[in-house]
Amino acid sequence: MKTSALGRIALVCGVAALAGGIVPATAHADDAPVKKKILPVLVEFSDSTFQHPDQVKASTPDTYFGTKTDSVASFFKEMSRGKFAYVPAVKGQMAGPVTLPLTAAGCNHGKINTLTQEALAKQGLVRGEDYDSLSMVFPAQKTGCAWAGLATVPGPYSWINLYGTASGLGVVGHELGHNQGFGHQGRAMCTDGDLVNCKDDGTSAKSIMGGGGPAAGFSAPELIRAGWLFGSEAVKVAKSGTYNLRSLHGEGSGTRALDIPMGEDRLVVEYRHAAGTVDGRIEGVHAYRVPKDAYGSSSLIDLTEENETAGNSAPADADAVTALTDKASKVSLKVLSSGAGKASVKVALNGESLAAEVSDDSTKKAVNPEHTASDTDAGDGASAAPVPAAGSGTEAQSGDAAPAAAGDSADLAATGAGPGTLPLVAGGVALVVVGGVIVLGRRRKRA
Repeated sequence: MKTSALGRIALVCGVAALAGGIVPATAHADDAPVKKKILPVLVEFSDSTFQHPDQVKASTPDTYFGTKTDSVASFFKEMSRGKFAYVPAVKGQMAGPVTLPLTAAGCNHGKINTLTQEALAKQGLVRGEDYDSLSMVFPAQKTGCAWAGLATVPGPYSWINLYGTASGLGVVGHELGHNQGFGHQGRAMCTDGDLVNCKDDGTSAKSIMGGGGPAAGFSAPELIRAGWLFGSEAVKVAKSGTYNLRSLHGEGSGTRALDIPMGEDRLVVEYRHAAGTVDGRIEGVHAYRVPKDAYGSSSLIDLTEENETAGNSAPADADAVTALTDKASKVSLKVLSSGAGKASVKVALNGESLAAEVSDDSTKKAVNPEHTASDTDAGDGASAAPVPAAGSGTEAQSGDAAPAAAGDSADLAATGAGPGTLPLVAGGVALVVVGGVIVLGRRRKRA
């Protein structure tokens, strides 16, 4: 689904939390793929039904499980490189429509969830037994919901406030990213090159969880959060040296991300290049600040003066870094080379000079990336609430790996709604228990 750049700029703050979330399992090289049984269910209200029910019934299975690259199942299979899969919970791939004894007005997402599960239970479908995740799709005409999609972070529930006949991968994939524990990915403007002086400004165009849409895929911190990078694919840097990177996405072997200590936070560095169906509009080395091991709450570090992203027709290497430093943690890096599917990055820790010759064998230990044969144009071109990480899933270059972080809360994150560009919505309200949430306003096209 193509997404207008105008719909990627609205951010709304709110407060919300919901208990009962599930934390995604961390994958390892020898594990079988993690499969989650997801049940899309069409939901109607006592006073509101789908305007084009036959088209909605036809499009919903394609959105979630279609064989094309723009389905949820195909997207997550590619992003995880086969380590994770959403699979149909029922033979017909979806349930419903079910009619709830509830009027549409008020956008009561909690009541919709409760009544939907009760209706499914009457059909013999019970969450935890017959399905792992529940995605409720309902007509938007009378709900008054201020979002196109809502999801628990992390957790098993998503709500799709449907305009037209199909939401598409841009909305559903984003919401299921929240279910994986990913918040909205913001952007930190650090135009003087020093990470001590940064300003939060808009969203990242390097992830579907920001303003990048499906064509951007997920970023390295998010892949680490999900456990879809492991071993030498994500190196925890413990000493100064030169490290080689391959493109983040696509088939092939090699180091895909550097995970660098930066005081209480982490600095995650990736190299992006067209691969598979993603990153056709992204090129270069990019860096993210990860607050206190919360890999699902990373922010893109943007050193550019133009304040541009790939989402507004900027060059493919917009937001790419060539050098940066964090004086507070005495960390510096310099990109020695970048392009054609690989990059070389020099990292200096503990205030060491980037100009100094590397006296140890770090360069020899660096993994040389193997260029993937699947690199192709992404095709269609080209949001951050604190969510604790379940663990990094990375391997230390030397020394011991950091311990896993504490368990996750289950917050709600919403994605803006409407067939046109939405205005910025002010404020937020507590829904169940106090917890942080960022709401991303995005433009939706009528299908």
